[in-house]
Order: sequence, then structure tokens, then C-alpha cells
Amino acid sequence: MRVFEAALAASAAGEPAALCTVIAVNGSAPRSASARMLVYGDGRIVGTIGGGQWEKVVIDAALVCIREGTARRVAAHLTRDLGMCCGGAMEAFVEPITPVERVHLFGAGHVGGALAPLLLSLGFDLKVYDEREEWLNAERFPGCERVLLDPRRALPAELGPRDYVVLVTHSHPLDQDLLEALIAKDYAYLGLIGSKAKITRFFIRLRAAGIDEALLRRVSAPIGLDLGAETPEEIAVAIAAEIIRVRRRHKGPTTAMSERPLPARGGDGVACPPALVDD
Repeated sequence: MRVFEAALAASAAGEPAALCTVIAVNGSAPRSASARMLVYGDGRIVGTIGGGQWEKVVIDAALVCIREGTARRVAAHLTRDLGMCCGGAMEAFVEPITPVERVHLFGAGHVGGALAPLLLSLGFDLKVYDEREEWLNAERFPGCERVLLDPRRALPAELGPRDYVVLVTHSHPLDQDLLEALIAKDYAYLGLIGSKAKITRFFIRLRAAGIDEALLRRVSAPIGLDLGAETPEEIAVAIAAEIIRVRRRHKGPTTAMSERPLPARGGDGVACPPALVDD
């Protein structure tokens, strides 16, 4: 239990770590299958999977997994490969612990209400800020942390690379105040809802206030991918899609999968979907 508790704490704190689990044992070995160890990004460990050279090999693999964000299997014969006296063989599965990712959703209106269940289904922790109790309540936002205050008075004390900020409030002045308060903080994503005219006015004011252009370029405004969305539900999908794009660090063009070239079967070149032709 100590290893699992440490893994949960690392995830909640955003601390890099990897969970190492013995998944197979053949012959004499220092630990049985299901033994676990947690490895932190600085090399500290909780628990043990057998000690000695075997454990060192797994720790080294765990540090690579943490750095690359990938899982892997590690297998070794304890005597032939590692010079240990046990004589058996062991295999471990090493997986990085994914830190908690949180969305700070400012605004519990129509778009916020449509967006919340999408974000929860994507595995985000969700913190919703709005002063209107008739909009922000357990019935409309189940499974969310709710902050029933004027959002200006409830700004998160700290943000980091696992935090996503969505500004979809009911008030243009509130959006402006929140943007000014949050734009210089550290975050993975900051998106602001609004028309191009609204965004232009906001940015003019921010430039006049001396906000650096590099900070303005970090803001996704108008928020969401361009899907031609109109309804709150469609806008929510566009916002969620943009957040996924940031989360997955996708840098390529956003195109329909069906519009991408396909390897031609039985020949050279590419095969593309047929164009639609009007009768």
C-alpha cells in the first residue's frame, strides 16, 4: 500500500515518477511477481523489487520512461546478465505516473455546462468558477470542484504546465479582468471565448497596458478549433478538441482524417478519398 499511496501523491503533486511492477519470475529470485517499486525523477525510490543490480537496471529504465513519457518491459537473467547469485530470471513492467491535469473553467453558463462533461470524460480534474449559484451547482456540474465566488476573488494561487485555463464567462469586463490577471502565469493552455472584434479590443487594451507580444501569442483566442461551431454543444467540442491538440503536442495541420493521403494498395503513390460531385 505504501507504494500506491506514494504513486497517488506523486500524481496529485505533479511530481515525475514511474511505477515498476514485477510481472514474471522464473526460478530463484529475490521477489515474487506483483512486487512493486516507485521511482521518482530524481532517483529516489519507495519499495523494492529485489535490490542489487536487478533493481538498478529497473531504476535506470524508469528514469528513461519518466523522461520520455513511455512505458517499457525490462527482463534479465539474474546470473547470466547481471552477475547475481540467485540464478533465476525476472521481468518488470515500468510505466510513468501521469500527473493530474486540471482545467480551470471560468464560467458556468451554456458553453461551460456543455464543456464540463467532455473534459471529465477526457480524464481532467475540473475546477469551475462562477458567482451564480443558479448556474454553478452540483446538479449542473457533478464531479467538479465548484468555486461559488466572483472569479476575480478566487484566482488560482499557482498554475503550472499541467493546468489549462478556459475563459467562457457571461461578462466581457470579467473576461478582460481574468485575462489580465492570468496571462503572465505559467500554464499549458489559456483560451478566451469571443468574437474577433471582442478579442481585437481586448488585445489593444493589453498592448496599451504594456503586455508583451509573446504573452499575447500564447492566448488561444477566439477559443477552440475552427469547426464551424454555432451551438454551445458544438463550441464545447471545438474547445475540447483544441485542448486535446495541446495535450498531445500536435503541431501538424488540423485536417479531417479522411482528407489525409492514404497509401495506395497494390501500387505506388497515394490514394485519396473520392471528391463529392453534385448531380
